[in-house]
Amino acid sequence: MRMMLLTAGTRGDVEPFAALARFAAGHGHEVRLGLPDSSGVDLSGLDTVSLEVDFHRLVQEHGISPWTAVRHFRTEVGPGMRRMLAAAVRETLAFAPDVVVHHPKVLTAPAVAQALGAPHVVVEAVPVLTPTRQFPAPGVVNRDLGRFNRATYAVARGAERMFRRDIDRACAQLSGGRPAVVPAPAATLLPISPQLLPRPDDWPASVHLTGSWHADAPVPEPDPAVREFLRGGPYLVATFGSMASGDPLARGRAVVESARAHGLRTLLLTGWGGLALPDDLRRDLQGDDVLAVPSLPLDAVLPGAALAIHHGGAGTVHTVARAGVPHVVVPFLADQPFWGRQLHSIGLAAAPIPQKKLTAERLTAAISDALRCRPAAERVGLKVRKEHGLQTALSVLTSC
Repeated sequence: MRMMLLTAGTRGDVEPFAALARFAAGHGHEVRLGLPDSSGVDLSGLDTVSLEVDFHRLVQEHGISPWTAVRHFRTEVGPGMRRMLAAAVRETLAFAPDVVVHHPKVLTAPAVAQALGAPHVVVEAVPVLTPTRQFPAPGVVNRDLGRFNRATYAVARGAERMFRRDIDRACAQLSGGRPAVVPAPAATLLPISPQLLPRPDDWPASVHLTGSWHADAPVPEPDPAVREFLRGGPYLVATFGSMASGDPLARGRAVVESARAHGLRTLLLTGWGGLALPDDLRRDLQGDDVLAVPSLPLDAVLPGAALAIHHGGAGTVHTVARAGVPHVVVPFLADQPFWGRQLHSIGLAAAPIPQKKLTAERLTAAISDALRCRPAAERVGLKVRKEHGLQTALSVLTSC
């Protein structure tokens, strides 16, 4: 079976698609993966094509003023989306797949799939498209609206109207242009663990909560300096991934000070600039209880950690859960507040701390709460590690 996989976004959006591409190819399918540039994901051995957009550039100004946000949309987001939508059509036509599997942001995928007579399958790494009464659309509303929850999903579907002209322009490559009507997805896949989000009972049968898409590949060995640090005593891991708004030095200080208040050492993953270690802490006599590095594979450093402090991106949420480690979530935007609330509600995390309200005092208290979640986190970790999300997803795709 020829499968065209199309994803958009940052590393957390690309990693599940790369895992699915590698798994499907390993089971004899012809797979091509269209993805953004500079994702930082291991793509070795995969057949990939660029969608001509760098989401790092599109998200680098989070937290900016409204006027700058408008300018950023005109100069970066709008042109980037136009290139991506057109590249998705061009590359899919060139590959002529039997099925198109796509991220919701790849708005031209349904049209090109219809033009090829192929089904399309949408992947919701975050449950933003399929309405339910059980919770509002993540990133739209940050509190339960009860019977009005289903109405919040109309907002996410409005993206198609926002980019209507760009979709029309990209679909000019199709014979007959953009179709007036495209069929509903043949299936919807959510690479989410039911241990973290129980399946709503009002989702249709075509929606599949598969479990996370995690490749069981060997975990890279950290370098000697990291290994020595990990052996030095109890530690926590702090990472905010691609989030970079606000004051990274203040956040770094809050993390280190709150960790020390609990006798924990700090592995600080500075990522795209969301965390930084102040110079005075580097010179501190206790400085050997902190190691700051740009990035490390979380699977290599989480299993021995006391807890993880992170932004609440879906990929990080699942990686921490799989390690059996409790969470402190410091959400910035989009679906991150949803995951913070959800993890807290099922007893795996402290109550989330919005990044603008992060202080050493609040974080110290949250760490106390999170450490009490350790038994529950370990139980859930065992169950998540037994899931076969990739196999479930592939079974759905081959039946389309």
